[in-house]
Amino acid sequence: MLQKLDIVKLDVRDALIVPDFPGKHLAVFAKRYPNAKIHSLTEDGISGFDMWCSKASSHWRSMFRSNTEPIANYLSKGKFNLPDNSVDLVFSDLLLQDLPDPRLFLQECWRVLREGGLITFSYLGPDTGKELRAVDSGGLRLKNLLSPWDMHDMGDALLGERFSDPVMDMEFINLDYQSDALLLIDAGALKLLQTTTSAVSKQGLLPKKMTLELVYGHAWALGKGLAKARDNIAYIDVNQIGHKTRSDSA
Repeated sequence: MLQKLDIVKLDVRDALIVPDFPGKHLAVFAKRYPNAKIHSLTEDGISGFDMWCSKASSHWRSMFRSNTEPIANYLSKGKFNLPDNSVDLVFSDLLLQDLPDPRLFLQECWRVLREGGLITFSYLGPDTGKELRAVDSGGLRLKNLLSPWDMHDMGDALLGERFSDPVMDMEFINLDYQSDALLLIDAGALKLLQTTTSAVSKQGLLPKKMTLELVYGHAWALGKGLAKARDNIAYIDVNQIGHKTRSDSA
């Protein structure tokens, strides 16, 4: 995700990180964009003290030019605590697969992004954990991804929400495990399990590998002042209509 930003030319004055895993993204962004204000929605279980330490260790400016809040606030309301057209970059890592409808997330990103802003994201695709889904292992039950979208589905959704020039790609990461316990720790951390790891039978039926399908994408917020078509009808704000004067036609 961070490497993909290396090739993007973008003047970042305000950035939104959602979610920020133990403050790690905040630390990197504070160094990469030292003059930017960073809005960070922290993953569950991160204490305020942890975030304070992350700010203090990353860059002194981040002590004063960043604000953090739990991601639970967004998940409960479906709204970012930010005004319209207020950020230049939305950076979202491994969130979309846990949302009931990613379109609502894209709509909210469109709302807060400024003209010319960028959304960049990654999420787990539908083939994630396919080895576990193929195994009958007693107490092991896997959750269905709330949003089992492949990269083509997401590309279509970005265009549907008026984002421009979407770029999508995907890779498989194959993880090998020496024990069931290690595999279950990772599956639990990725929120793939319906049951707790202690409820899984110890009959040695678990696979020794797990596939992650990682989908990456980015798109631009361009033409925010243009009309949006609904039901094949284009609605144009009256402020977008120019008035021709005599001097214009002379």
